[in-house]
Amino acid sequence: MIRMIEGLPDNVVAVSGVGEVSSADYTSTLDPAIDAALEKYDKIRLLYVLGEEFTGYGDGAAWEDVKLGVTTFNSYERMAIVTDSESVRRTIKAFGWLIPGDVQVFHLDGIVAATVWITD
Repeated sequence: MIRMIEGLPDNVVAVSGVGEVSSADYTSTLDPAIDAALEKYDKIRLLYVLGEEFTGYGDGAAWEDVKLGVTTFNSYERMAIVTDSESVRRTIKAFGWLIPGDVQVFHLDGIVAATVWITD
């Protein structure tokens, strides 16, 4: 599931992946949150935490992620991905340069630094 993280500025969409993230999680939680932020701001920031409770992506979730990235491609000022998953870290480092805006990957013990960076 995708869980919203509260308490950050309105231009920051902050979420945490818990357990298995499904395609339905994108359509029911993340997509509406990003759409709402983009109604207020031309550029938004995304904080995505994949912590110890994250077990992976379910069927269709990767496709939803691609669709979201394509439809909101130029909408991000900054993205902070927080994870200790080496496969996720490698993927972001390999393809993060394709994303307009600043992208940084943080380890889980760097959640405070990621939050400061995304809101600064």
